[in-house]
Amino acid sequence: MTAPGHDHIELTDTHASRRYFRRFGLILQHLVRVAGTMHANDQLSRKDVQVLTDYLTRLDYTFNALSTKYLMVGCGPSRSLGSLTVDKRDSGFPVATELMRMANDAQQASRHLADMPDADELKAQMIRTIIADHESPTRLQFAMSQRLYYEELTRGYLFWAQNDPQWEAMGNEGNRRRFLLHWAVYDSQVNLPVIYLMEVEDSGKVALPKDGFRWPGVQAHLMSQSMAGLTLLTIARGFDADFDDLHPKRLRRYHIGPMYASTYTEQSGPLRQILEQACSSEEDDWALAWTQEELDSDGTREERSGWFGKAQREIYALDPFNDGTAHTGATRTQRAIILPQRPFQVLADLSPPGFGDVHKFVVSPSGQVLRY
Repeated sequence: MTAPGHDHIELTDTHASRRYFRRFGLILQHLVRVAGTMHANDQLSRKDVQVLTDYLTRLDYTFNALSTKYLMVGCGPSRSLGSLTVDKRDSGFPVATELMRMANDAQQASRHLADMPDADELKAQMIRTIIADHESPTRLQFAMSQRLYYEELTRGYLFWAQNDPQWEAMGNEGNRRRFLLHWAVYDSQVNLPVIYLMEVEDSGKVALPKDGFRWPGVQAHLMSQSMAGLTLLTIARGFDADFDDLHPKRLRRYHIGPMYASTYTEQSGPLRQILEQACSSEEDDWALAWTQEELDSDGTREERSGWFGKAQREIYALDPFNDGTAHTGATRTQRAIILPQRPFQVLADLSPPGFGDVHKFVVSPSGQVLRY
């Protein structure tokens, strides 16, 4: 591994790259189980779990695609391809540039596949190179890895840098239709996947998904406001002000990460000590943070809209336990950490300050997820 910048690290070693992707594949599987555990504890609805699982599955497929792209990193012709760049300080995830390049590759994937030998031909050439030429088929293995990468891109269903809003019907509230809008981004400011869910009431004449004017405007508005630096209150109020007949009743944001591992990231404070003391094996050398922000409407008021019209605006409930020194712009914020059993035992023994109100999800050696 090399360090090209102050905050980034490149995984130039084949084994380090493969270990990294294998670890993330397991972590994402654990996250799906965490969502199921939160549903069992009535922290998430069934619909919430379905939406979150969908994005986590897409993220898993994205990591799988990147793992095939960099499968032969550091070997022969792959050196010209470069290597995976990871944010070692703030997230532990690949930098956002990796997903942007992947989106560009996806646009040209079919052309690349048409110019490549198919998988069977590549395998046959590998066998001839090994048996007849007594050589390692490194170049052919690299070609196969790139073919698998482009095949993965053509299948779609990936987590992109921007995942446009979708809608789910939630029935009616009086004479208003209710929808769950959800979308996601790979935030380039923090190099983390972020998932948004917004519950809205629609008082328009035409249902939002069938409205050829409002729905494209809603999608464009939400994507332009999907930045970690904006509070939920700012996002909700901006949406409420721009759409008189759409009423955002609840907005949630899920930050997936950061991921901590002594092998790939630089962490300070208690987590560093916890991982150093607990990591007798590679399987235990990780912890993943999960933050859920929620903003709820607490009522409405009328205000003037245009020359003669009036519009209903939402009044949002802010955190009653905020002491006024920090403006979170949310009704509540829940922090969680997912980690293996050994690091959790060290965490429990050390009991460092700041972790008392953090929800702990512990992964047992058998893969079961328990909440503490």
